[in-house]
Amino acid sequence: MTEPLLTPAMMRRLDRLAVAARGPHAGRMQGERRGPRQGRSVEFADFRPYAAGDDLRQVDWNAYARLDRFFLKLFVEEEDATVHLLVDTSRSMAWGEPPKLDFARRVAAAVGYVALARLEWLSVAAFDATLAAPSRPARGRGAVGRLVGRLEALEAGGRTDLAGAMARYVASIRRPGPMLVLSDLYDAGWREALRGAVGAGYDLTVVHVLSPEEVMPELEGDLRLVDDETGEAVEVSAEGDTLDRYRAALAAWQRQIGAWCRARGVPYVPVTTDVGIEAFVVGGLRRGGVLVGR
Repeated sequence: MTEPLLTPAMMRRLDRLAVAARGPHAGRMQGERRGPRQGRSVEFADFRPYAAGDDLRQVDWNAYARLDRFFLKLFVEEEDATVHLLVDTSRSMAWGEPPKLDFARRVAAAVGYVALARLEWLSVAAFDATLAAPSRPARGRGAVGRLVGRLEALEAGGRTDLAGAMARYVASIRRPGPMLVLSDLYDAGWREALRGAVGAGYDLTVVHVLSPEEVMPELEGDLRLVDDETGEAVEVSAEGDTLDRYRAALAAWQRQIGAWCRARGVPYVPVTTDVGIEAFVVGGLRRGGVLVGR
C-alpha cells in the first residue's frame, strides 16, 4: 500500500460520525450509548420502592408527598459499547485491482477510527480458515496508531471458514455490540456464521466486498479457471450467454444474502472495490444505517 489507511482530511470527516447501535448493550463504563442497566442518566426508566441502603438522592420526593411512601427514580444508564471488526483475510481477498483486502482494511480503519474517537471500545480480528487472536479491546484516539498498524500487517492467504471463525469469536468475546464483518463471503457456511453472530446478541452488519472483475468479468474464448483457495479447476467457454448466466447467478446470490439479512434486521451492504472509500464510508455506510451523523 502506498496511501495511508487514514488521512487527516478523512479523519476530519469521520469526526462527525458515530457507530450506530440498534440495541442496548452492557458496557465497561459510562459513555454515550443506552445500556441495559438502570443508572443515573437523564432518561427516566421506572420507579421502585425504597430499600435500606439505597441512595437518598434518587428518592422521588414528589411521590413521597403524595403517597407517604419512598420511591426511587430509575434511569437508563448510558454506557460505552464494544465495536467489533472482523476482516476476511482468505486468499480470495487478494483478488482484484485494488485487492479486496486493501479495500476491506480501509473501511475497517475508518469505522474503527469513528469508534475510538467516540470513546467506544474496539476489538479487531482477522480470519481465513482460522481466527487470528482478537486485539485487546482499545479505547480513545491514542489507540488509532495500533489499529492502523494491525490492519496494515494483514495478509491474504488460506481458505475461508467464516462459520468456524465466527463461532470461535463469539465464544471468546463476552461483550456483544455492533459488529462489522468485511468479507467476500466465499463460504458455503455464511448463513451459519451470520446466524451465530445474531444469536449471540451482536448488532451485525455485513459488508460484502467484491472486485469489479468478479461482478463484470471480461473473458473470451475457452478457459480453465482455477479456484484460488481450493485449487479446483473448471473448463468454461466464455461465449454466447455464459457470462450472462454468470452475472445472473451472482445477482441471485446477492439477493439471497440480502433477503436473509433483511429478515433478521441485519444491514447488508454490497460494494465493489472501485468505489471511493470516503464516498462509501461517509455515504454508503450512513445510508445503510451503520454510521450516523453529518
